[in-house]
Amino acid sequence: MALTLHWFLPTSGDSRTVMPFGPDGHRRLPTIEYLAQVAHAAEDLGFTGVLTPTGTWCEDAWLVTAALIRETKRLKFLVAFRPGAVTPTLAAQQAAAFQRISNGRLLLNIVTGGDEPEQRRFGDWLDHDQRYERTGEFLAILRGALSGTPFDFTGRHYKVASATVSKAPEPLPPLYFGGASDAAGKVAARYVDVYLAWGEPPDMVAPRLDRMRQLAADEGRTLRFGIRLHTITRDRAEDAWAETDRFLAALDTDAMQRSQRSFARSQSVGQQRMMALHGGSPENLVVSPNLWAGIGLVRGGAGTALVGSHDEVADRIEEYHALGFDEFILSGHPHIEEAYWFGEGVMPILRKRGLLDEAGQTSAGDSAGYFFSAAGR
Repeated sequence: MALTLHWFLPTSGDSRTVMPFGPDGHRRLPTIEYLAQVAHAAEDLGFTGVLTPTGTWCEDAWLVTAALIRETKRLKFLVAFRPGAVTPTLAAQQAAAFQRISNGRLLLNIVTGGDEPEQRRFGDWLDHDQRYERTGEFLAILRGALSGTPFDFTGRHYKVASATVSKAPEPLPPLYFGGASDAAGKVAARYVDVYLAWGEPPDMVAPRLDRMRQLAADEGRTLRFGIRLHTITRDRAEDAWAETDRFLAALDTDAMQRSQRSFARSQSVGQQRMMALHGGSPENLVVSPNLWAGIGLVRGGAGTALVGSHDEVADRIEEYHALGFDEFILSGHPHIEEAYWFGEGVMPILRKRGLLDEAGQTSAGDSAGYFFSAAGR
């Protein structure tokens, strides 16, 4: 199966560091104009879609991506949202409307959540396993409502009668979902289309894929797999690694320690696995060939980056693909420049190796100069 490559919309702002510091840290605010530039770059380079995150510090994913529909022609939008913050029937109505307005360009990323302060900020006081139990019920209703046939459901967290939408969307938006815990695995096996993992070393993530394949088989289903990674790719490997040195030099020790204390309180098993890669120390951050864990020192969630020459990064993507990952959700700081480094450097190599379809892939052409100029490079 050919690879599917996605990029990322920095809806909390963008900068040249892993984590911007101080009042002027976000040199590029998440205005719709700037986000449109990122979306244009992703579309021009041939990425299939863009992930739009959810959380207090991000602009609302539904509103931002809806605003970008008319800015783009082909690009899909992987909209992240929390099931505890919206009812499943309303989410189905939003998804159906989005599909119609965008001509079928919606992908759904369901985020159960693992940070208690963030959950409680939205009025969610369930514990870890209860949240995943609720997510399972949510997805059952969401799928039922999107079918266009009135759907009844009675569970511990939801009770609906005749949940439906005015018109079933065509196509149905695929469901993306991640979670390293046993509770998350059961939900994924039963309900979702694409199971997501953060960028752990291959020998660490491979057993999880085997476990998920078996869980899905037990449900009479199969899953596709996706992985979330940052990228720092350059013509020469030494130039890529120089970027990691620059990132580390910009880190504020106090800010890093505050971040680590916050991550340590997270109930997310995936976050715990990310922390285990670096142990809170800026030493020995290369945790696998071309896999650098420095981003996880200050950033929650996906904390690793593929670093190296274009050929080396392509090698690592091919390695993950051999494990079973068909979808790659990538990002870089800043997101316009790094999209072009990857799109012009790594994509042609993947295409030459037969891992990337020509269909839907377009040349950046003269637009590259516009985006670099607009970004202040």
